[in-house]
Amino acid sequence: MTTFWVDGVRPEDAGYPGFAPGTSTVDGMLVERDVTIGLRDGAHLYADVYRPAASADPVPVLLAWSSYGKHGGLRFEQFGAHGVDVGALSAHTRFEAPDPVWWTSRGYAVALPDPRGSWNSPGDNVPFGPQEVSDACDVIGWLGRQEWSNGRVGMSGVSYFSIIQWLVAAQRPEHLHAINPWEGVSDPYRELFLHGGIPETAFMGQWQRMLRASRGRVEDFAASIRAHPLLDGWALSKTPDLSAIEVPAYVVASWSDHGLHTRGTLEGFRRIASREKFLEVHGRKKWAHYYDERSLLRQEAFFCTHLKGGPSRTEDWPEVEIEVRERAYVGDTRAESEWPPARTRYEPLHLASGGRLSRDPVQQEDEVGYDAATGSAGFDLVFDEDTEVTGYMALRLWVEARGSDDMDLFVGVRKLDASGAKVDFPFFAKFDDGDVALGWLRASHRELDPERSTPFQPVHPHTREQRLAAGEVVPVDIEVWASSTLFERGSTLRLIVQGHDLRSHEQFTSQRHDDTRNAGTHVLHVGGRHDSHLLLPVIGDAAGTA
Repeated sequence: MTTFWVDGVRPEDAGYPGFAPGTSTVDGMLVERDVTIGLRDGAHLYADVYRPAASADPVPVLLAWSSYGKHGGLRFEQFGAHGVDVGALSAHTRFEAPDPVWWTSRGYAVALPDPRGSWNSPGDNVPFGPQEVSDACDVIGWLGRQEWSNGRVGMSGVSYFSIIQWLVAAQRPEHLHAINPWEGVSDPYRELFLHGGIPETAFMGQWQRMLRASRGRVEDFAASIRAHPLLDGWALSKTPDLSAIEVPAYVVASWSDHGLHTRGTLEGFRRIASREKFLEVHGRKKWAHYYDERSLLRQEAFFCTHLKGGPSRTEDWPEVEIEVRERAYVGDTRAESEWPPARTRYEPLHLASGGRLSRDPVQQEDEVGYDAATGSAGFDLVFDEDTEVTGYMALRLWVEARGSDDMDLFVGVRKLDASGAKVDFPFFAKFDDGDVALGWLRASHRELDPERSTPFQPVHPHTREQRLAAGEVVPVDIEVWASSTLFERGSTLRLIVQGHDLRSHEQFTSQRHDDTRNAGTHVLHVGGRHDSHLLLPVIGDAAGTA
């Protein structure tokens, strides 16, 4: 398997403060800079380790692993804080990582390595590859064997810091006793590289530039995505075996990260084999939620239980806790016994002419067309009573491409209030103009995986393409990522189908899909033989009018 490379940017040109091994005492911490940690193949990397200065007893360790720079190569200020109370964090806090001052004051050590090939650590940098996973396991072993360590290591952090946790935990390193995946991809092909088989063209390039500080080479993700449009060994080499994970896990997801972390975090929770696992799903922004005081106390209760021993501080936790959103930053949180809730009732909403969603099957056959590049089709249902929609939606469409042999479908579910105004939700880590839920599919990737697919969650193998013939009408099943929203009486659920992104921002942390196969006209066939419908996950009773 070919690896594509870009030359690294000299660390000194990227803000690296210089190699400075040594120990100092600051802010109540014993800080060891540029500690050399040997790896099983004879290579080494450098880490910064923060320990409680006043502790004479061995302490547990939190490992925070990413290529962003243990010295603070990235800061929240570069992207805007977006709800993070930066003033409440110590100057030692690294982007998306635990605050060493907060944790050492509570009796933990915090370790931040620069992985192989990042910053001053020698070698080439291949994020989430088998070598990085092996190196992380070696570092966990090293941390567990230090005389100042109690032998118990946990992993913490957001995004990159979370993705690596799935991969490492699947290897079951001896000293790893707890993980806290906080919004992290677990299926990179479907969640990061290609959404529904449609290449992501913005976020991945921006993220690539965040990884360029290296004395060696850095994997070229953009080139790799172009070279691997189907799901093959490249993406699979970065995909964890979730079923192999048995370590206790406190998993945190958000409804607001569609196109990045929502799906993978929920799938991680569902598929890991851990006997003790908890899921929390919120509707806020991930960075702010991670550093919120309530979140920190919950993290500490979880890690205390599994890294310090003694009485459990999580025995009263519900297995699942979700926020049911009403609008941005407004919603109620409640406990569930499992995810998705077993009491979910799936109701089909049938697409009909005139832009309607009907609760009854539609007999009249019709066509709805729109310009493949710029157009859009919308279908509405007005609710007669308050209705909670929580879980996975699945959209079955009968489609035809006129003027092309393929089509890229972008799906959105939107909430309108009783006056017809769009109700906004947080989106990604930065924006406040999000929809209820999103989905994507390239029609040539419509083949289903019969073993993994369920009525409410279609899964596509993405191992071959099936192009469309002229005049051919085919069914496609689109996974709409999970969400939770209360639709009040008089509010509207609007289903949108089009050939381009519903939201497109030029700023960092935005997804885009500029490399589409759309041309001519997209035609949606509805009614009769072509029962296009949205499967809606309802908690309680739903009532609506078209």
